[in-house]
Amino acid sequence: MRVIVVEDNTTNLAVLCGIVSRLPDVECQGFSDPKAAFEDVLCRMCDLVIVDYMMPDIDGLQLVRTLRTLATHADVPIIMVTADDDRKTRLAAIDAGVTDFIAKPVEPTELKARVSNLLKLRGAQNALAQRADDLALEVAKATQHLQRREEEVISRLARAIEYRDNETSEHVARVATVAKIIAEELGQPADFVRTLYLAAPLHDVGKIGVPDAILNKPGWLDSDEMATMRKHVEVGENILADGDSDLVQMAGDIASGHHEHWDGRGYPRGLKGRAIPLSARITAVADVFDALCRHRVYKPTWPIEAAHEEIRRCSGTHFDPACVEAFERGWPRISELFLKTSIASAA
Repeated sequence: MRVIVVEDNTTNLAVLCGIVSRLPDVECQGFSDPKAAFEDVLCRMCDLVIVDYMMPDIDGLQLVRTLRTLATHADVPIIMVTADDDRKTRLAAIDAGVTDFIAKPVEPTELKARVSNLLKLRGAQNALAQRADDLALEVAKATQHLQRREEEVISRLARAIEYRDNETSEHVARVATVAKIIAEELGQPADFVRTLYLAAPLHDVGKIGVPDAILNKPGWLDSDEMATMRKHVEVGENILADGDSDLVQMAGDIASGHHEHWDGRGYPRGLKGRAIPLSARITAVADVFDALCRHRVYKPTWPIEAAHEEIRRCSGTHFDPACVEAFERGWPRISELFLKTSIASAA
């Protein structure tokens, strides 16, 4: 255990350090200058401070207050050595953060007893802090393990969607990335951005329940077929319903809400404005933009600038204007992403 003694009188300093140094497993260092003592604790932790009350320039109270501003020394025990028995002085010292007092002239037995007791307290504090750090590390590892398992399940479910519709393989990855960019530009917290990035690929998970004849029809769908296709929203919602994790819950919001429109003209519920979950509003922009840029059997590939203009045109009707503005701010990153793909080459 490391103890520092701050006493401007060099004789008294030597006496105090000599007494403390004789305690087992204690390293003691003395300072006659309070400034030097403070500079020392900025570089090295200590387990106990013994400080004289009366010192020139910086007195003991000032030093204690300064020490207590350091997070590393907020709980370090401090003994004040003083010849002043004034009640106001002691109350001021307690208010500054002093743990215990010892009167001058110092009695060696008393000093050793008080130092030993406070060092035991400090040892218990250190052990408790270490245990808290160990538990926090264990929790973090367990959380990371659970997150990896959750991410793996989501990834494999997204892969299942790809097998049902071979045009969605790169689509889901791009939608996730564009949604992530929009969320970042909206200033959303890192946890929200991460969850959205993982959940967005499941926006069309309900297509698992759409017949192949409709899902892969080489042409436009008739009204009955379109009604069946639209049921993928309900199927996706049911697949992801009642999830316990934030990820599955957000994926459910996206699956059920990414075809809703800002003006209330979308489906399946005709939700309007902020009644549509933010995650679904963001994903809607990313999904439509990528869909426009993809070749489908019933439509040609749109150039990315034309698709960009369509997103702007639909602000306030199909899309949340705030999401479109975030899309605009993120456009340099989004356009770079699409220019790196075969979609840009085809355009």
